[in-house]
Amino acid sequence: MLRTAIGLCALLGLGTLHGSGQPSNPTATAVAPGPIFPKGERAPGQHFTGTVWVNSLVAKQSPYQCVVGNVVFEAGARTHWHRHPSGQLLLVTDGVGYYQEKGQPKRLVHKGDVIKAPPGVEHWHDASLKQPMTHLAIVPNMEKGTVTWLQPVTEQQYRGTN
Repeated sequence: MLRTAIGLCALLGLGTLHGSGQPSNPTATAVAPGPIFPKGERAPGQHFTGTVWVNSLVAKQSPYQCVVGNVVFEAGARTHWHRHPSGQLLLVTDGVGYYQEKGQPKRLVHKGDVIKAPPGVEHWHDASLKQPMTHLAIVPNMEKGTVTWLQPVTEQQYRGTN
């Protein structure tokens, strides 16, 4: 057992020295940092305040019974209040923003956060005042409907002075 462990350590050590942090495939190229998905199309102003971009990754007509979109909020941009019959999942992939459910305090969200908006609960989400925010928005169980858009988020609600 001890010999096996020592042998394994030796092999791992040699692999580390041989690799020197370089890709094992000499033809591999490094991926530059940047957005995961393109911005897409500008979102309709009747449902958003500020500049928002939406790239539909899985459309309503998909056999997967969900909608998936990459949504880019420029600094200060936000959704209007809305609700989803089956809820919504938000996977924050970049930046800083906020998420708020009706009757609850506004929550700060960062890259790597996962937000689970419960079915039928009114909520909104956005970029912070000074930084943009990008998230993947997933609406499951499309047979129940997609979204009901409501009133705009007021400046007081957005700035947290509600």
